[in-house]
Amino acid sequence: MMRAMPELPEVETVCRGLAPHIEGRRIDQVTLNRADLRFPFPDNFAALLTGARIERFQRRAKYLLAHMHSSDGKPFIWLSHLGMTGRFMLSLPQHKQVEPGAYAHEIAAPVAAKHIHVEMRFDDGGRLSFADPRRFGFMDLVVDAPKTSQDTSQDTINAADRSPYLAHLGPEPLGNDFNETMLLAAAKGKKTPVKNFLLDQRVVAGLGNIYVCEALFMAGISPRRKAANLGAKRTARLVPAIREVLARAIEAGGSTLRDFAREDGSAGYFQHDFKVYGRDGETCSAPHCSATLKRLVQSGRSSFYCPRCQT
Repeated sequence: MMRAMPELPEVETVCRGLAPHIEGRRIDQVTLNRADLRFPFPDNFAALLTGARIERFQRRAKYLLAHMHSSDGKPFIWLSHLGMTGRFMLSLPQHKQVEPGAYAHEIAAPVAAKHIHVEMRFDDGGRLSFADPRRFGFMDLVVDAPKTSQDTSQDTINAADRSPYLAHLGPEPLGNDFNETMLLAAAKGKKTPVKNFLLDQRVVAGLGNIYVCEALFMAGISPRRKAANLGAKRTARLVPAIREVLARAIEAGGSTLRDFAREDGSAGYFQHDFKVYGRDGETCSAPHCSATLKRLVQSGRSSFYCPRCQT
């Protein structure tokens, strides 16, 4: 099985699994088992999180954002990136029952137990751990963040103003700001292939290799086509294709490509519905098409496509 970085649907799956259990909880204890992941932890990381309350947990692109209030009432944001093998694990208090399918995970799981780098204990007795065997993930703090409000989009904008990881990001592909007019304007004059164009996080946030391949197939667009040559008709197919592919992947719990697993430790299932990704050499599944799916490398990444269906 090929190795792939968790993309938007996988991160959204983690977010939805954790949020109901950690929103509103106060962190009573933080333990760092090493000084760094991909990057060093901020100097005051454990101290600021200890005693802080998680007001809201959300996703922005491939980042997880916990909107917090410190023990003295000051707002800040705890930012996390899963990297390639990062994995949050949640252990609920013993007096609470976990319904079938809930996102819970035993911290002492054999594989993860050897690579737990961050451990937290909540005021209700629950525990949250972060394991990352390859340590490509990272965490940061966005201090002087705005107070949380009902306007989650405004909170995200304000957080972006303060974080170098978020400031450059384009619109969310499932949000209202991502539309045909915006995409056509961004593509104007761009000579880069549309595949690379869509992977540019400044154009649209959170898209990765897997789902761009699948969306381009659904829209009937060759990954080789120049972004500037998309045109209105192709763009009108591409925007809803991106939305549909992502929505279906989120509903399926993401894709499991070697490393990714949901918060209950189970696999995501969207990989069973791939139309082109990883299927080079197989026959196209589109009606009335018997072409052989192809693979090409673009900027170091594999693109999978049907030479007959995608033009």
